[in-house]
Amino acid sequence: MAENMKTKVLARLLSLTFLFFFCGSSIVLADDYQYGFDAYKREDYETAYRLWLPLAGKGNARAQTALGLMYDVGQGVPQDYKEASKWFRLAAEQGDADAQFNVGLVYAKGQGTPQDYVLAHMWFSLAGSQGVEDAFHNRDVIEKKMSPQQLEKAREMVRNWKPKKML
Repeated sequence: MAENMKTKVLARLLSLTFLFFFCGSSIVLADDYQYGFDAYKREDYETAYRLWLPLAGKGNARAQTALGLMYDVGQGVPQDYKEASKWFRLAAEQGDADAQFNVGLVYAKGQGTPQDYVLAHMWFSLAGSQGVEDAFHNRDVIEKKMSPQQLEKAREMVRNWKPKKML
């Protein structure tokens, strides 16, 4: 009986330790994002980049979107549309609405990736369905440049789209 009690106490202690460890790491990640955001607002782009890059590499969609913006306009990093497109796409595929809007812009303009109205339409539609201002307007502008077959393909892609889950 005493051995069973010790096992239960040990199991609870281990559970609490793991819970504390994993919750603590989430808090640190959230803090790192916020510290990066605060640095970005102060125009300390080097610090923002340094804090966001590891988070983005671990799949944090907000950090990925933020890095995409930095590369898109060249804040603290050389302007690089291809790199911006990469980070936007990673976040958009997870369902980040702002990133979806930006991926729509990337495909509409052909910056960092070949111009593709079907994909632009799809990403604008997804962003708009999450309430991103101007997404439906941009989608409608793109739509006027598309054939009926392209339009149907874009709509089908929206219907079948599912966010990717990060590990």
